[in-house]
Amino acid sequence: MSGTQVGQITHYFDHINVAALTLTEPLRVGDTIHILGHSTDFKQEVTSLQIEHNSVDEARPGDDVGMKVIQKVHPHDKVFKLSDE
Repeated sequence: MSGTQVGQITHYFDHINVAALTLTEPLRVGDTIHILGHSTDFKQEVTSLQIEHNSVDEARPGDDVGMKVIQKVHPHDKVFKLSDE
């Protein structure tokens, strides 16, 4: 497995388990990601993306998106998209 950094966490909404992140590369629902930070290290599938409270299937570089996460994340955690290579 290899990964490409696609963005960085900017905020975490713990009451709804949603991370806000700014993208530097495209991200789609169904992609597998790895979130890595000082005290964060887990992998998950992207099950939902939102831009300005509207659900989207794909987001582009420069977009600020909300994404459901399975564990707590922190600002400045890096988000990597995993690929089978």
